[in-house]
Amino acid sequence: MARTIPDRRLHDLVQAATDVFIAQGYRRTQMADVAGAMGLAKGTLYLYVESKEALFDLVVRSADREEPIELPPKLPVPTPEPGATLEHVARALSERAVFPALHDALARRRAGDVRLELEGILRELYETLARNRTGLKLVDRCASDYPDLAALWFGRGREFLLALLVQYLGHRKNHIRPFPDAAVAARIVLETLVFWAVHRHWDLAPQQVDERVAEDTVVQFLLDGLVKERPS
Repeated sequence: MARTIPDRRLHDLVQAATDVFIAQGYRRTQMADVAGAMGLAKGTLYLYVESKEALFDLVVRSADREEPIELPPKLPVPTPEPGATLEHVARALSERAVFPALHDALARRRAGDVRLELEGILRELYETLARNRTGLKLVDRCASDYPDLAALWFGRGREFLLALLVQYLGHRKNHIRPFPDAAVAARIVLETLVFWAVHRHWDLAPQQVDERVAEDTVVQFLLDGLVKERPS
């Protein structure tokens, strides 16, 4: 008699595996760890995924999706072709790391209200990070165990965005407070946004705060620290 697989089991597997990969990183995570988190025998996982590589690829592709993960026509999910996971991450970075407010500001020679312009940029960054927080946390946590992933993430992800922020600070230097090093200032901005939009959700002792309140506080804090006061 064919073995019946519960419809939500794959969805629950991906959720459990996501938590384990984030907690332990790619190298330390074993299939037994994920099975233990679900209260299943290790062998049961192989009904769904062919290997740890297949599970990680599935987790990466499923990050931040709201709808339940449906069972594919054929199980187990096969081990991806070499480079397929990296190709997906590269494509996701290209599709999701879109910052029109920042690019529009860089294209404008002047801004009528720099504080308002920068607020739009900071909110756009915060909301993009928050919308993709699970995938970002997953890639960030596993990058040290996965050199090619690290090169992609830090090169085409973080460093690319830092370069844009440095460029913006220079572009509006007459309205931005002077700093000894613009790259350090840009890194402070980005790390502040990333902590509150992403990392605080995995903090071992989280500070309970409403999402909107967190965003508003971070944006106001950064604006006050970056923008020169207008002459009275």
